[in-house]
Amino acid sequence: MHELSIMMEVIRIVEDFTKDNSIEHINSIVLEVGELSSVVPDFMIEYFPIVVSDKPMFRNTKLDFVVIPGRGICDECGKPYEIIKNNGVCPICGSNSKTLISGREFSIRGITAANC
Repeated sequence: MHELSIMMEVIRIVEDFTKDNSIEHINSIVLEVGELSSVVPDFMIEYFPIVVSDKPMFRNTKLDFVVIPGRGICDECGKPYEIIKNNGVCPICGSNSKTLISGREFSIRGITAANC
């Protein structure tokens, strides 16, 4: 459910950007989401039309996601690996001990805009 408040904040940030840059319409928004973050892209997609329903500048705006893999470095053998793909266990030595290096991110990666 926190995706609703996150989506509202994303739209607020994009609206501020449009005002600062005299932009009239947003064609697309690209969000970067780490697969280990607590953000569920499907929920963001579900809430997006609700959040922008009274905002004409977002009519026909496409919402895209870039998923950042959850990666870690094994604390035992030092090898990097994908955490979810390997169920959190180092595929080299079998250790559960790791240091997270990516996958918790969430950011606005980009927008494309048009002046009508």
